[in-house]
Amino acid sequence: MQNSRGARGRADTYDVAILGSGMAGGMLGAVLARNGVRVLLLDAGTHPRFAVGESTIPYTSGMTRLIADRYGVPELKPLASHKGISRQVSRHCGQKQNFGFVYHREGAPQNPREINQLVVPQAIRTETHLFRQDIDAYLFHTAVKYGAVPLQNTRITDVDVDPESGVVLRTEQGREYRADYIVDGSGFRSPLAEKFALRETPTRARTHSRAMFTHMTGVRPFDQAPAARQHDQPNPWHHGTLHHVFDGGWLWVIPFDNHSASLNPLCSVGLTLDPRVFPRDDTPAQEEFDAFLRTYPQIAWQFQDARAVRPWVSTGRLQYSAKQVVGDRFCLTSHAAGFIDALYSRGLTNTMELVNALAWRLIAASRDGDWSTERFAYLENLQQGLFDFHDDLVFSSFVGFRDYELWNAVNRTWMLGTMLGNVMLEDAYYRFTRTGDRGIFRDLEDSAHPGSPLPVSAGFNAMSALTRDLCVQVDEGSLAPGEAARRILACVHEADFIAPSFGLGMRETRCFNMSPGKMAKNAVWCRRDAPEEIGRRMINASKGLVRMRLTGG
Repeated sequence: MQNSRGARGRADTYDVAILGSGMAGGMLGAVLARNGVRVLLLDAGTHPRFAVGESTIPYTSGMTRLIADRYGVPELKPLASHKGISRQVSRHCGQKQNFGFVYHREGAPQNPREINQLVVPQAIRTETHLFRQDIDAYLFHTAVKYGAVPLQNTRITDVDVDPESGVVLRTEQGREYRADYIVDGSGFRSPLAEKFALRETPTRARTHSRAMFTHMTGVRPFDQAPAARQHDQPNPWHHGTLHHVFDGGWLWVIPFDNHSASLNPLCSVGLTLDPRVFPRDDTPAQEEFDAFLRTYPQIAWQFQDARAVRPWVSTGRLQYSAKQVVGDRFCLTSHAAGFIDALYSRGLTNTMELVNALAWRLIAASRDGDWSTERFAYLENLQQGLFDFHDDLVFSSFVGFRDYELWNAVNRTWMLGTMLGNVMLEDAYYRFTRTGDRGIFRDLEDSAHPGSPLPVSAGFNAMSALTRDLCVQVDEGSLAPGEAARRILACVHEADFIAPSFGLGMRETRCFNMSPGKMAKNAVWCRRDAPEEIGRRMINASKGLVRMRLTGG
């Protein structure tokens, strides 16, 4: 459905120019081109290529399915489930049945009671470890199929923006392109952030972390490790994303080979450290990783036979932010706008949020010619809210890594946000499939808490703020970690927005699996005792997920 208006007299004139053809740019380009928008898709590199951001969460998959149906792009639908990806996109991706966390203390054996796990419910067993070079290339080619004009190996050297006439882009090859609007999804070295001095210096982020990462072969399943023999988690570690957590950081293990249909022997491995605890020097990443493993020999067991198959990437501080992300004729999205940390796999989720909220505005503007900054103002509040919410959560988690009791409590607030955020999304999707009313999605934007996974619950957002504030006090040394943990668990225990039968306010509920029994009790609670804004949404979400499972949708 390519735009029939032509190029308005110039072959190099477009409605929307997108910088970056990764996941955000590729998906947005596909959605826009499918809906008649003339799109220029530029990238300094080429596909296929290495990228991190490899682990999905239910909200990511749910949002992918929603975008596919809302904007009429059926090629996106397979990306909403592990089954769909394996059958129609790539057999190089892994399955994700759980989020696993194993807590370690330097110089001490791993305590088998100090583990946490959130199992993806069987009813929505959709999650995936994405082999990004395959997924990103698939999205890029989908955008091109619908008419987006690709320019790979094209670096932008200058951008001029005129609020009245649009955007002029100049490349290092000396070419010039024009567009009515520009979306910058290129990453930290965003041309627009540099051109208009949009970076917030210093960043307002409380989180401090740096990372080193690569792909490896020969990584052993941690379930076979001597340290894991007494673990009582409900789902094998190897079937999901495993996080080894410790005072000062965390280590991710994301296998692509953890099911029989996979053709990929690789495993994504990354070590994330607080640079104030582990200062960066000129030690090569492989040597630093090996030295870390010598300090934690029970983690090292998993890597005895492992070797990197691509060069390590080693970063400085990961956190950066923008004081402004929306302006006249432009919007920064995803990692061009800011970044916190890979913990909890929210990067892809935030990307989907932005694509969904930005796409309909760009489609409308291409039709009525209204490119006013006011039309896109919501994107400013949304992106800044997403950044701040994730920063609060990751900062609190790094403080929690110092003491298992505090980490065990902070982990509940993340569980609740993950589960209830998905309820919000599935409720909206269910109502949309029943009515076809796209206004349902616009109503979601009317929120006092943009960026929160559960914006309709004052109690949830107060709990998130309490967790952050208590962890600030622990970080400053004015509150003991154990007391902060007690207060957080008490808040969770008293919450009216989650079924008491889940037991998430109890210290002993280290692992959570939504069993059929819990689902039945939750259904009764939804109808009898839940706040109205929560109960009806959970009921709709459950109906939608059951229907999805029965129909294979």
